[in-house]
Amino acid sequence: VGLVLHRRAVSGLGPSAAAMPFVKFENIAREWRCKWSADSDNASLMAAQALLDEVLPELSSLEGVQSVQRVVCGGCLDFKVVTKLTQKAFGDWEKAGFEPEAAFLEKLKAIPGVSTIETQTYTLEEVKLNKKDIKKAQDKKEKEEAEKGKDAPKPPEDPAKKLKKVVKEGGKRGVEIEGAADMGGLQFFCTAVEFPEGDVEMLTESMKAMNAKSDPTEEERKGGSGHIGKMIFSAGVDQLAVAAYVPEEKQGDLVCEEWLKTVLALFGGEVTASAKDVCTGVVKTNSDKGIFPLKIREPMILEANNFLRKKGLFPEDDGDDDDEMVFGDDDFPS
Repeated sequence: VGLVLHRRAVSGLGPSAAAMPFVKFENIAREWRCKWSADSDNASLMAAQALLDEVLPELSSLEGVQSVQRVVCGGCLDFKVVTKLTQKAFGDWEKAGFEPEAAFLEKLKAIPGVSTIETQTYTLEEVKLNKKDIKKAQDKKEKEEAEKGKDAPKPPEDPAKKLKKVVKEGGKRGVEIEGAADMGGLQFFCTAVEFPEGDVEMLTESMKAMNAKSDPTEEERKGGSGHIGKMIFSAGVDQLAVAAYVPEEKQGDLVCEEWLKTVLALFGGEVTASAKDVCTGVVKTNSDKGIFPLKIREPMILEANNFLRKKGLFPEDDGDDDDEMVFGDDDFPS
């Protein structure tokens, strides 16, 4: 593999190499080339080869010579001789007129069918990596690709799989809510769920799973908290989704939409759907105002509880913050 700086000149590399200090080299090559003809059964090519055989011993014995290469192309009809020397040795050879160049080129011109005789000087370096360097390069590439992978957006999750996770989490949380509320004598409960990830439709499915009637024949109970009013929150990247539920028997004590609107108003959220039993809404992320779903979730749960207190539907706060009942993802084991 050769690194080539092309410069059609009879002497040296000139200013082109000096202008590119980032190109490191230790060797310089001199190229003699011509075009040959396929006429007369490639007679001109055979004559050029015979001429090379004459000067090859002299080229091979030059001080500092690294290699002498011949290039023949049957398509473009090129015949090339490339002699590579160390930098210092090349300078000495240049001063000597690249002997036997002049005589070689003169004889080459005399061969019938030979044309376009040229010379060129350039750097020529072996850049093939050894096994150790190949391994280093591969490791570096893999590391860079891994770093890019971290920043790349994750492909969207299969909706069916996501719904299954949401329903499973909701059903399990429903059982936990039923137990926690019954122990505390609560009519309403506020908590957060993870898997809807800020999606209102998925949060609604989570609510349905919480409220579903438990099947006593199932090995693992699910749902069972349909008699308990609740507000649930799910944080995503772009928004915090909120769903409120008021059982029919408690709708005389609490208006679902009023409860949700009051909580959403804390950070400028909006209602997306409204009914007597279930209402949903969102608060959009706004970095300019410092509104981030995870950051605002707990204050909104507190606001939901405070609204219930004013209605006499939630135990009064005795002033000890440790006794405030705010339930999030970490409050229920997975």
